[in-house]
Amino acid sequence: MVIEIADFTVAAESAENFPAAFEEASAHIAGADGFRSAQLTRSIESPERFVLMVQWEALTDHTEGFRNSAAFTRWREIVGPFFAEPPKVDHVTIVGTA
Repeated sequence: MVIEIADFTVAAESAENFPAAFEEASAHIAGADGFRSAQLTRSIESPERFVLMVQWEALTDHTEGFRNSAAFTRWREIVGPFFAEPPKVDHVTIVGTA
C-alpha cells in the first residue's frame, strides 16, 4: 500500500466551499483502479490549508492509472479552481505504528 499526501492551499474566499467540491470530485477518484480510501483534512491554524491522504494499492495506480485518466481530468476540473497555488504531492509508505 502507498499513501498519497496532497497538500492544498486554497483561496481564502473559497475555503468554506472546498469540502463540498471535494465531496463532488471524490466520486471520480473513488472509482479508480487501486483506490482504497481517501481522507481530507483541514488545518485549524491555517484554514486555507487542506491535506488529502489517499491510500492506493500501488504507486502506479496513482501516478500512471489515475493521473492519466479522464477521471483525473474531471476531478481536477472540479477542485482545481480552488487552488491558490499548485498542490504539493508526495507518496509514502508506513514504516511504523504506535
